Amino acid sequence: MSTEPPIDLAACEQLMRGGSKSFFAASSLLPLRVRIPAIALYAFCRVADDAIDECADTDGDCALALQALHRRLDAIYAGEPGEIVEDRAMAMVVHRYRIPRALPDALLEGFAWDAAGRRYDTLDELHQYCARVAGSVGAMMAMVMGVRDRHALARACELGNAMQLTNIARDVGEDALCGRLYLPRDWLREAGIDPDDWLARPAFRPEIGTAVGRLLLEADRLYRQGSTGIALLPRDCRGAILAAAMIYADIGSVVAAQAMDSVRRRAVVGGARKLTLLCLAKVRAQLPRRCAEVPPLPAISFLADACAALPVDPPRLHRRRNFDERCEWMIDLFERVSMPPHG
Repeated sequence: MSTEPPIDLAACEQLMRGGSKSFFAASSLLPLRVRIPAIALYAFCRVADDAIDECADTDGDCALALQALHRRLDAIYAGEPGEIVEDRAMAMVVHRYRIPRALPDALLEGFAWDAAGRRYDTLDELHQYCARVAGSVGAMMAMVMGVRDRHALARACELGNAMQLTNIARDVGEDALCGRLYLPRDWLREAGIDPDDWLARPAFRPEIGTAVGRLLLEADRLYRQGSTGIALLPRDCRGAILAAAMIYADIGSVVAAQAMDSVRRRAVVGGARKLTLLCLAKVRAQLPRRCAEVPPLPAISFLADACAALPVDPPRLHRRRNFDERCEWMIDLFERVSMPPHG
Protein backbone atom coordinates (compact mmCIF):
# COMPACT_ATOMS: atom_id res chain seq x y z
CA MET A 1 0.00 0.00 0.00
CA SER A 2 1.36 3.43 -0.91
CA THR A 3 2.24 5.72 1.99
CA GLU A 4 1.78 8.85 -0.10
CA PRO A 5 -1.00 11.11 1.18
CA PRO A 6 -4.26 11.02 -0.81
CA ILE A 7 -5.32 14.22 -2.52
CA ASP A 8 -8.67 15.82 -3.17
CA LEU A 9 -8.34 16.25 -6.93
CA ALA A 10 -11.69 18.03 -7.25
CA ALA A 11 -10.59 20.76 -4.83
CA CYS A 12 -7.27 21.21 -6.63
CA GLU A 13 -8.91 21.20 -10.04
CA GLN A 14 -11.39 23.86 -8.96
CA LEU A 15 -8.50 26.13 -8.01
CA MET A 16 -6.96 25.68 -11.45
CA ARG A 17 -10.28 26.20 -13.23
CA GLY A 18 -10.80 29.53 -11.44
CA GLY A 19 -7.19 30.68 -11.39
CA SER A 20 -5.92 30.08 -14.92
CA LYS A 21 -8.43 29.32 -17.63
CA SER A 22 -5.68 29.06 -20.26
CA PHE A 23 -3.68 26.52 -18.28
CA PHE A 24 -6.84 24.60 -17.41
CA ALA A 25 -7.81 24.37 -21.07
CA ALA A 26 -4.37 23.15 -22.13
CA SER A 27 -4.19 20.62 -19.29
CA SER A 28 -7.18 18.79 -20.76
CA LEU A 29 -4.76 17.33 -23.33
CA LEU A 30 -2.46 15.83 -20.69
CA PRO A 31 -2.62 12.09 -20.05
CA LEU A 32 -4.15 11.26 -16.69
CA ARG A 33 -0.85 10.09 -15.19
CA VAL A 34 0.53 13.62 -15.69
CA ARG A 35 -2.64 15.66 -15.34
CA ILE A 36 -3.21 14.55 -11.76
CA PRO A 37 0.21 15.66 -10.42
CA ALA A 38 0.11 18.77 -12.66
CA ILE A 39 -3.18 19.82 -11.06
CA ALA A 40 -1.74 19.07 -7.62
CA LEU A 41 1.34 21.16 -8.37
CA TYR A 42 -0.70 24.05 -9.71
CA ALA A 43 -2.99 23.99 -6.68
CA PHE A 44 -0.13 24.57 -4.24
CA CYS A 45 1.38 27.33 -6.38
CA ARG A 46 -2.03 29.00 -6.62
CA VAL A 47 -2.80 29.00 -2.91
CA ALA A 48 0.71 30.21 -2.09
CA ASP A 49 0.29 33.11 -4.52
CA ASP A 50 -3.16 33.88 -3.14
CA ALA A 51 -1.84 33.89 0.43
CA ILE A 52 0.68 36.62 -0.42
CA ASP A 53 -1.80 38.61 -2.53
CA GLU A 54 -4.40 38.52 0.25
CA CYS A 55 -1.82 39.64 2.77
CA ALA A 56 -0.80 42.57 0.58
CA ASP A 57 -4.41 43.55 -0.15
CA THR A 58 -5.31 43.62 3.55
CA ASP A 59 -2.11 45.34 4.73
CA GLY A 60 -1.16 42.19 6.61
CA ASP A 61 2.34 41.06 7.55
CA CYS A 62 3.61 39.46 4.35
CA ALA A 63 6.86 38.44 6.04
CA LEU A 64 4.86 36.26 8.43
CA ALA A 65 2.84 34.84 5.54
CA LEU A 66 6.04 33.93 3.71
CA GLN A 67 7.49 32.33 6.84
CA ALA A 68 4.33 30.23 7.12
CA LEU A 69 4.69 29.11 3.49
CA HIS A 70 8.32 28.12 4.08
CA ARG A 71 7.28 26.11 7.14
CA ARG A 72 4.65 24.37 5.03
CA LEU A 73 7.32 23.52 2.46
CA ASP A 74 9.55 22.20 5.26
CA ALA A 75 6.74 19.88 6.32
CA ILE A 76 6.04 18.85 2.73
CA TYR A 77 9.67 17.89 2.10
CA ALA A 78 9.81 16.11 5.46
CA GLY A 79 6.87 13.98 4.33
CA GLU A 80 4.55 15.46 6.98
CA PRO A 81 2.26 17.84 5.06
CA GLY A 82 -0.57 17.93 7.59
CA GLU A 83 -4.23 18.26 6.66
CA ILE A 84 -4.20 21.08 4.09
CA VAL A 85 -5.42 19.62 0.80
CA GLU A 86 -2.95 21.50 -1.39
CA ASP A 87 -0.01 20.60 0.87
CA ARG A 88 -0.86 16.90 0.72
CA ALA A 89 -1.09 17.21 -3.06
CA MET A 90 2.28 18.97 -3.25
CA ALA A 91 3.89 16.34 -1.03
CA MET A 92 2.75 13.63 -3.41
CA VAL A 93 4.35 15.50 -6.31
CA VAL A 94 7.70 16.42 -4.76
CA HIS A 95 8.38 12.95 -3.37
CA ARG A 96 7.18 10.89 -6.31
CA TYR A 97 8.96 13.05 -8.90
CA ARG A 98 11.89 14.14 -6.71
CA ILE A 99 11.41 17.87 -7.27
CA PRO A 100 14.48 19.72 -5.93
CA ARG A 101 13.65 22.12 -3.11
CA ALA A 102 15.36 24.93 -5.03
CA LEU A 103 12.39 25.12 -7.42
CA PRO A 104 9.54 25.86 -4.98
CA ASP A 105 11.96 27.99 -2.94
CA ALA A 106 12.54 30.11 -6.06
CA LEU A 107 8.78 30.47 -6.47
CA LEU A 108 8.41 31.75 -2.91
CA GLU A 109 11.33 34.12 -3.45
CA GLY A 110 9.45 35.63 -6.38
CA PHE A 111 6.40 36.08 -4.16
CA ALA A 112 8.64 37.77 -1.59
CA TRP A 113 9.84 40.18 -4.27
CA ASP A 114 6.20 41.04 -5.01
CA ALA A 115 5.47 41.58 -1.33
CA ALA A 116 8.48 43.87 -1.04
CA GLY A 117 7.41 45.92 -4.07
CA ARG A 118 10.66 45.16 -5.88
CA ARG A 119 11.35 47.29 -8.97
CA TYR A 120 12.72 46.08 -12.28
CA ASP A 121 14.80 48.59 -14.19
CA THR A 122 16.07 46.29 -16.93
CA LEU A 123 14.78 43.38 -18.95
CA ASP A 124 17.35 41.11 -17.33
CA GLU A 125 16.05 42.04 -13.87
CA LEU A 126 12.52 41.31 -15.03
CA HIS A 127 13.66 37.92 -16.33
CA GLN A 128 15.07 37.20 -12.87
CA TYR A 129 11.59 37.75 -11.46
CA CYS A 130 9.86 35.72 -14.18
CA ALA A 131 12.30 32.85 -13.62
CA ARG A 132 11.14 32.61 -10.03
CA VAL A 133 7.38 32.93 -10.41
CA ALA A 134 7.01 31.10 -13.75
CA GLY A 135 10.26 29.47 -14.90
CA SER A 136 10.34 27.43 -11.70
CA VAL A 137 6.85 26.11 -12.44
CA GLY A 138 7.91 25.20 -15.98
CA ALA A 139 10.79 23.16 -14.60
CA MET A 140 8.55 21.39 -12.07
CA MET A 141 6.02 20.56 -14.78
CA ALA A 142 8.76 19.09 -16.97
CA MET A 143 9.99 16.95 -14.09
CA VAL A 144 6.46 15.66 -13.49
CA MET A 145 6.55 14.47 -17.11
CA GLY A 146 9.74 12.55 -16.37
CA VAL A 147 12.09 14.98 -18.16
CA ARG A 148 15.65 15.25 -16.84
CA ASP A 149 17.55 16.48 -19.90
CA ARG A 150 19.18 19.82 -19.09
CA HIS A 151 18.35 21.38 -22.46
CA ALA A 152 14.72 20.33 -22.18
CA LEU A 153 14.48 21.72 -18.64
CA ALA A 154 16.04 25.00 -19.76
CA ARG A 155 13.52 25.27 -22.58
CA ALA A 156 10.68 24.57 -20.12
CA CYS A 157 11.88 27.42 -17.89
CA GLU A 158 12.08 29.72 -20.91
CA LEU A 159 8.50 28.89 -21.85
CA GLY A 160 7.51 29.81 -18.30
CA ASN A 161 9.28 33.15 -18.65
CA ALA A 162 7.60 33.78 -22.00
CA MET A 163 4.17 33.17 -20.51
CA GLN A 164 4.88 35.46 -17.58
CA LEU A 165 6.03 38.23 -19.92
CA THR A 166 2.73 37.82 -21.78
CA ASN A 167 0.84 38.10 -18.50
CA ILE A 168 2.72 41.29 -17.68
CA ALA A 169 2.03 42.79 -21.11
CA ARG A 170 -1.67 41.95 -20.75
CA ASP A 171 -2.08 43.25 -17.19
CA VAL A 172 -0.37 46.66 -17.28
CA GLY A 173 -3.56 48.49 -16.32
CA GLU A 174 -4.67 46.02 -13.64
CA ASP A 175 -1.21 45.97 -12.08
CA ALA A 176 -1.09 49.77 -12.05
CA LEU A 177 -4.35 49.91 -10.08
CA CYS A 178 -2.61 47.75 -7.46
CA GLY A 179 0.43 50.05 -7.42
CA ARG A 180 2.58 47.64 -9.41
CA LEU A 181 4.64 48.23 -12.53
CA TYR A 182 6.54 45.38 -14.18
CA LEU A 183 7.50 47.00 -17.49
CA PRO A 184 11.28 47.63 -17.41
CA ARG A 185 11.59 51.11 -15.99
CA ASP A 186 14.63 51.94 -18.09
CA TRP A 187 12.48 51.46 -21.20
CA LEU A 188 9.99 54.03 -19.90
CA ARG A 189 12.70 56.51 -18.98
CA GLU A 190 14.17 56.15 -22.48
CA ALA A 191 10.73 57.08 -23.82
CA GLY A 192 10.51 60.15 -21.56
CA ILE A 193 8.15 58.69 -18.96
CA ASP A 194 8.89 58.89 -15.25
CA PRO A 195 7.74 55.46 -13.96
CA ASP A 196 6.63 56.72 -10.54
CA ASP A 197 4.72 59.68 -11.99
CA TRP A 198 2.97 57.39 -14.47
CA LEU A 199 2.12 54.88 -11.75
CA ALA A 200 0.53 57.65 -9.69
CA ARG A 201 -1.71 58.54 -12.65
CA PRO A 202 -1.79 55.53 -14.97
CA ALA A 203 -3.17 56.18 -18.43
CA PHE A 204 -2.46 54.74 -21.83
CA ARG A 205 0.15 56.58 -23.86
CA PRO A 206 1.91 55.58 -27.09
CA GLU A 207 5.16 55.24 -25.15
CA ILE A 208 3.55 52.65 -22.89
CA GLY A 209 2.34 50.80 -25.96
CA THR A 210 5.89 50.77 -27.33
CA ALA A 211 7.19 49.19 -24.11
CA VAL A 212 4.40 46.59 -24.20
CA GLY A 213 5.34 45.79 -27.80
CA ARG A 214 8.99 45.33 -26.87
CA LEU A 215 7.99 42.97 -24.09
CA LEU A 216 5.85 40.90 -26.45
CA LEU A 217 8.75 40.64 -28.92
CA GLU A 218 10.92 39.20 -26.16
CA ALA A 219 8.13 36.82 -25.20
CA ASP A 220 7.84 35.68 -28.83
CA ARG A 221 11.58 35.00 -28.94
CA LEU A 222 11.30 32.79 -25.88
CA TYR A 223 8.19 31.03 -27.20
CA ARG A 224 10.18 30.07 -30.32
CA GLN A 225 13.20 28.90 -28.38
CA GLY A 226 11.37 27.34 -25.45
CA SER A 227 8.88 25.41 -27.56
CA THR A 228 11.69 23.42 -29.18
CA GLY A 229 12.00 21.58 -25.86
CA ILE A 230 8.63 19.97 -26.56
CA ALA A 231 10.49 17.47 -28.77
CA LEU A 232 12.02 15.93 -25.64
CA LEU A 233 8.73 15.55 -23.77
CA PRO A 234 6.80 12.27 -23.73
CA ARG A 235 4.83 12.06 -26.95
CA ASP A 236 1.45 12.13 -25.19
CA CYS A 237 2.37 15.33 -23.30
CA ARG A 238 3.55 17.43 -26.22
CA GLY A 239 0.14 18.62 -27.38
CA ALA A 240 -0.81 20.05 -23.97
CA ILE A 241 2.39 22.05 -23.55
CA LEU A 242 2.31 23.34 -27.12
CA ALA A 243 -1.34 24.31 -26.59
CA ALA A 244 -0.45 26.27 -23.45
CA ALA A 245 2.29 28.10 -25.33
CA MET A 246 0.02 28.85 -28.28
CA ILE A 247 -2.85 30.10 -26.11
CA TYR A 248 -0.59 32.40 -24.10
CA ALA A 249 1.12 33.66 -27.25
CA ASP A 250 -2.33 34.40 -28.68
CA ILE A 251 -3.04 36.64 -25.70
CA GLY A 252 -0.10 38.71 -26.91
CA SER A 253 -1.62 38.80 -30.40
CA VAL A 254 -4.86 40.17 -28.93
CA VAL A 255 -2.90 42.86 -27.08
CA ALA A 256 -1.16 43.80 -30.34
CA ALA A 257 -4.52 43.94 -32.13
CA GLN A 258 -5.66 46.42 -29.47
CA ALA A 259 -2.78 48.75 -30.43
CA MET A 260 -0.77 47.54 -27.41
CA ASP A 261 -3.29 49.19 -25.09
CA SER A 262 -3.45 46.93 -22.04
CA VAL A 263 -4.13 49.86 -19.71
CA ARG A 264 -7.74 50.60 -20.62
CA ARG A 265 -8.74 47.01 -21.42
CA ARG A 266 -7.62 43.44 -20.81
CA ALA A 267 -6.96 41.06 -23.68
CA VAL A 268 -9.04 37.90 -23.67
CA VAL A 269 -8.82 34.78 -25.83
CA GLY A 270 -12.35 33.42 -26.28
CA GLY A 271 -13.42 29.83 -25.74
CA ALA A 272 -13.88 29.09 -29.43
CA ARG A 273 -10.41 30.39 -30.22
CA LYS A 274 -8.90 28.31 -27.42
CA LEU A 275 -10.60 25.21 -28.80
CA THR A 276 -9.13 25.94 -32.23
CA LEU A 277 -5.65 26.36 -30.74
CA LEU A 278 -6.03 23.11 -28.78
CA CYS A 279 -6.80 21.26 -32.01
CA LEU A 280 -3.91 22.91 -33.87
CA ALA A 281 -1.51 22.13 -31.04
CA LYS A 282 -2.56 18.49 -31.01
CA VAL A 283 -1.70 18.21 -34.71
CA ARG A 284 1.50 20.29 -34.71
CA ALA A 285 2.88 18.46 -31.68
CA GLN A 286 3.20 15.30 -33.78
CA LEU A 287 6.16 16.80 -35.65
CA PRO A 288 8.01 19.01 -33.15
CA ARG A 289 11.16 20.89 -34.01
CA ARG A 290 14.45 19.56 -32.68
CA CYS A 291 15.26 20.84 -29.20
CA ALA A 292 17.60 23.84 -29.33
CA GLU A 293 20.85 22.87 -27.60
CA VAL A 294 21.83 26.40 -26.66
CA PRO A 295 22.82 27.85 -23.28
CA PRO A 296 19.80 28.70 -21.13
CA LEU A 297 18.59 32.23 -20.64
CA PRO A 298 21.01 33.53 -17.94
CA ALA A 299 18.19 34.31 -15.52
CA ILE A 300 17.02 30.69 -15.47
CA SER A 301 20.42 28.97 -15.35
CA PHE A 302 20.17 28.36 -11.61
CA LEU A 303 16.90 26.48 -12.11
CA ALA A 304 18.34 24.22 -14.81
CA ASP A 305 21.43 23.64 -12.64
CA ALA A 306 19.28 22.60 -9.66
CA CYS A 307 17.54 19.98 -11.80
CA ALA A 308 20.73 18.77 -13.49
CA ALA A 309 22.42 18.28 -10.10
CA LEU A 310 20.00 15.48 -9.23
CA PRO A 311 21.22 11.89 -9.51
CA VAL A 312 19.82 9.78 -12.32
CA ASP A 313 16.18 8.87 -11.70
CA PRO A 314 15.24 5.43 -10.49
CA PRO A 315 14.68 3.01 -13.39
CA ARG A 316 10.92 2.99 -12.73
CA LEU A 317 10.59 6.46 -14.27
CA HIS A 318 12.20 5.40 -17.55
CA ARG A 319 11.76 1.63 -17.87
CA ARG A 320 8.82 0.67 -20.06
CA ARG A 321 6.20 -0.94 -17.84
CA ASN A 322 4.43 -4.14 -18.78
CA PHE A 323 0.65 -4.30 -18.92
CA ASP A 324 0.23 -5.42 -15.29
CA GLU A 325 2.48 -2.63 -14.03
CA ARG A 326 0.59 -0.01 -16.03
CA CYS A 327 -2.69 -1.25 -14.55
CA GLU A 328 -1.23 -1.07 -11.05
CA TRP A 329 -0.02 2.50 -11.72
CA MET A 330 -3.47 3.62 -12.88
CA ILE A 331 -5.22 1.95 -9.93
CA ASP A 332 -2.82 3.69 -7.55
CA LEU A 333 -3.65 7.07 -9.10
CA PHE A 334 -7.40 6.52 -8.97
CA GLU A 335 -7.20 5.40 -5.34
CA ARG A 336 -5.29 8.55 -4.47
CA VAL A 337 -7.92 10.72 -6.11
CA SER A 338 -10.93 8.96 -4.63
CA MET A 339 -9.80 8.36 -1.04
CA PRO A 340 -11.22 10.89 1.44
CA PRO A 341 -8.86 13.21 3.36
CA HIS A 342 -7.48 11.96 6.67
CA GLY A 343 -9.35 12.95 9.81
